[in-house]
Amino acid sequence: MKILVRNGRVIDPASGRDENADVSIAAGRIVGVGRVSSDFNPNRVIDAAGCVVAPGLVDLAARLREPGHEHEGMLESELNAAAAGGVTSLVCPPDTDPALDEPGLVEMLKFRARKLSLCRLFPLGALTRSLGGEVLTEMAELTEAGCIGFSQAEAPVRDTLVLMRALQYASTFGYTVWLRPQDAWLGSGVAASGAVATRLGLSGVPVAAETIALQLILELVRSTRCRVHLCRLSSAAGVALVRQAKAEGLPITADVSINSLHLTDVDIGYFNSAMRLTPPLRQGADRAALREALADGTLDALVSDHTPVDADEKNLPFAEAEPGASGLELLLSLALKWGQEAELPLSAALARVTCEPVRVLGDALGSLASSAGRLVEGGVADVCVFDPATTWTLTPGALRSQGKYTPFAFEATGMALPGRVKATLVAGTVAYEAR
Repeated sequence: MKILVRNGRVIDPASGRDENADVSIAAGRIVGVGRVSSDFNPNRVIDAAGCVVAPGLVDLAARLREPGHEHEGMLESELNAAAAGGVTSLVCPPDTDPALDEPGLVEMLKFRARKLSLCRLFPLGALTRSLGGEVLTEMAELTEAGCIGFSQAEAPVRDTLVLMRALQYASTFGYTVWLRPQDAWLGSGVAASGAVATRLGLSGVPVAAETIALQLILELVRSTRCRVHLCRLSSAAGVALVRQAKAEGLPITADVSINSLHLTDVDIGYFNSAMRLTPPLRQGADRAALREALADGTLDALVSDHTPVDADEKNLPFAEAEPGASGLELLLSLALKWGQEAELPLSAALARVTCEPVRVLGDALGSLASSAGRLVEGGVADVCVFDPATTWTLTPGALRSQGKYTPFAFEATGMALPGRVKATLVAGTVAYEAR
């Protein structure tokens, strides 16, 4: 299949390319950017006039809810949502049911995703069996099955000795461990500690829950030299610790979710369960620090933290509602919104959801490492075509995800968001096209 994407503004943040150009694609690869060979005869032409032609988005945190939670999301529905959002590669945590602690489960998930041909799927393997925090998994076997790293998702490792041995083992073989820093004992609340939680009578999660866990992780990284990716930071104090650790040269990377980047605990309003999220929404000073850290590179990537939740689990009192929100279809628009508000070049905003997440993944991508998240001749043809001038109103019914709950939409009304995806190509195949 030969495809020509013509008349678009080609932006490749990794190389600094920003120009009006055509992109020619054949056999799943980009064969030309700019001048198209006279003997290139496309089977399909996509007119990208007025649109940006960018690398496909890479999301480092998206739960697909399968296996085990099919009532909240199916692989097909969530990968369709990814394609509609311009996401061509995503990383899924291991907290399925059963957890991704056996090679057979990982192979099944990857096989099903390949058959759908909607998005590249990169699973994280469970760091400990059943995410119980006690016995290490067979990391080598899980890596052979296709895992690109190891995580506990939201399940803490309470035994510091177990965590240290896990990092020692991972460091020996060059594996990356993905950890969300939250103390098991201080992190059991439902909202961020502060005036809002106090006024509403909600149990709080103090900033210390993040910083204590971060201090522990960073000390273990100093000792083991294991490469660790810190997931979904939420506080200014956490950002300061990461900035200091990076200056020290520790092998760490970090990300932030679209929720923490745009919302605060004030948005909880009068017990709005759509705002029941993990990590909890914090104060305005924390949000400001997160936005600055994403702009200056202290935080490497912006993630959707896609966690579809069904009505039975969301339509409950705030403290009883299941945390989570759908976000795959919002990642591009909320990255653009942040970039506009921060007065950043368009390429800088796109970098946080394209080439920078790929840098986090590194060699775990194998043959894709050199061209994923980029538009480069000879590279994989994972492409997102979007109209930056179009705004759209987010309503639950507009989402392709099976989970209709998001803090950015309420009932029949929603937030006006910039940037509308026109087409998504995965390995040179059209995975989504707007009607």
